[in-house]
Amino acid sequence: MATELEHFRNLVSLSAADGKIEETERIALSKIAYEKGIPMDRMNVMLNRASEYIFLIPQNLIDREKQLQDMIEFAMVDGEFASAELELITTVAEKLGFSKDELKTYLNSVTSGKKD
Repeated sequence: MATELEHFRNLVSLSAADGKIEETERIALSKIAYEKGIPMDRMNVMLNRASEYIFLIPQNLIDREKQLQDMIEFAMVDGEFASAELELITTVAEKLGFSKDELKTYLNSVTSGKKD
């Protein structure tokens, strides 16, 4: 559950990267929270503190890949990447140890609707 909360908090951080959390992003976060068993009151506290969060880096490759894919998919919820979202994804991908080419591959797979 701790990993789920870390990932969710990172998604909240991403959603606030462009300075506002859109309604479509709130809906997506609500669905993700429900699926992950995160109580709504906890989610709301996280949304209110989104700007305070520091991105936490998962420790193994599988979690890192999952986190990156989750972030990309979440950023696309509103149909496009805001520049702040793309910057955060790029920064996070670098911190996670992904090359620019690997990130490009992930972005292409998500934006074209394909799953690996």
